[in-house]
Amino acid sequence: MIIFEETNRFSQLQESCVATIGKFDGVHLGHQLILDQLKQKAEQFDLPSLVILIEPHPEEFFAQDADSCPARLTILQEKIELLESFGIDFVFQLKFDQQLSELSAEDYIADILVGGLGVKSFIVGNDFRFGHQRKGNFDLLSEAGKQFGFEVVETAAYERNGHRISSTYIREQLAKADFTLVEQLLGRPYSIKGEVVRGKQLGTDLGFPTCNIKPQRLRIPLHGVYACEVRLVDQYRPAAVNIGYRPTVTESGEALLEAHILDFNEDLYGKTIEVIFRQKIREETKFSGLEELKRHISADVEQVRKLFGVTS
Repeated sequence: MIIFEETNRFSQLQESCVATIGKFDGVHLGHQLILDQLKQKAEQFDLPSLVILIEPHPEEFFAQDADSCPARLTILQEKIELLESFGIDFVFQLKFDQQLSELSAEDYIADILVGGLGVKSFIVGNDFRFGHQRKGNFDLLSEAGKQFGFEVVETAAYERNGHRISSTYIREQLAKADFTLVEQLLGRPYSIKGEVVRGKQLGTDLGFPTCNIKPQRLRIPLHGVYACEVRLVDQYRPAAVNIGYRPTVTESGEALLEAHILDFNEDLYGKTIEVIFRQKIREETKFSGLEELKRHISADVEQVRKLFGVTS
């Protein structure tokens, strides 16, 4: 899979493509259905498949603060890895910035879709809005397709038990800690990946050393203490995981994921791990001091042991 950020990079390699566009947050089953649709169209036209991936999310760009935009299910690198796993040929990382937000819908079509990518078939939702002040829509695209010689195809919709699968719906289920349903909606367990960074060693001082990951999101999708599995290179290990803002020990406001891997003492600094969420233990709480925090961590770890059937 080839990733590019400027359309002239694509024009050096290809003259045209079959494309779709979106944020693809989570790359869930609804997205996967669109990707299948994209690949089938690409085969029909004998052209490469291309995903126009909008980054950052427009809601993040316009957000006044972290609370005013939706929580992110997946960071850019996770999306890229997932799109590659589904056999997409090209990803155009379309940077959403002030310049793009002010581009007219007509210029959006002419400069990006036609002139930049040579789109011959464009698969898009009927609720898609684009261009300055979101004036572009499905009807405008269809009319432009007749003018420039590309077809516009409505994306297939995926429903489960009467609910359309969407990133919003998955966020709602994460908030309820319904990880079984979330796994069904994603087609995989929900997880967060990241590089293990050095913290303040507080967990070690309390007797519960942790692997720390910065979630790299403007807003995190989960808060609290969870029973998780940590995937290392060749093994899965049970862990008690706190994700949030550590109100007892800091007022920095920076989110952190802290994973205490049971019965594990290897050095993982600088290595990438994947934390797979299985069950919620409790909400994140501000305690009166470190002794009370230590007691609750000890109880959390014992509950994780019971859930995974691990003896101390």
